[in-house]
Amino acid sequence: MQAFPDAQALRSPRSLDDLLLYRLSRAMRPGSGMATRLVEGGFGITHREWGMIGMLAQIGEITSSAFADRLQLDRVRTSRGLRSLAEKKLVERRRDADDGREVHVRLSAAGRELCDSVFPRIARLNMDLLQALDEEHLDVFLICLRRLELRGKELSALGAVSEKADRRSGGTRHRWPGRSA
Repeated sequence: MQAFPDAQALRSPRSLDDLLLYRLSRAMRPGSGMATRLVEGGFGITHREWGMIGMLAQIGEITSSAFADRLQLDRVRTSRGLRSLAEKKLVERRRDADDGREVHVRLSAAGRELCDSVFPRIARLNMDLLQALDEEHLDVFLICLRRLELRGKELSALGAVSEKADRRSGGTRHRWPGRSA
């Protein structure tokens, strides 16, 4: 296993292990995997559906387009997730009386019950993970996490990455070195 990078390696990455986003992904993977197994195996919902249920539990009723923005997902993925949750009778949808194109969503009674069952178990998993940090380190971690979130939003707003993913065609806008067009 590679040595864990120091600050200099993160600031001037020379390998995959030195990339901040890679390290964050690796740190999340075990806990996220456990959460996914919990919701998929124990409750029959996907990880994304759990995020939608948890968010709806927090905010109540919301339009589907505002919900997509809140989740930082595109509207198509949000719509698919909401459709699946509606089929499972976990969310309720209703058309806006003034604008028939707009749909409002909220948890159903079954969705609320599911959230009340899942949330304590996910919360326990989070608390167990945080046992690795003492209070002082947790405070510093939260400050750093907030700064990274803000910086990510700044870079996104500045258009730091102009390429747009096109997963439907399987194509990319750039060609790898040595590959013909």
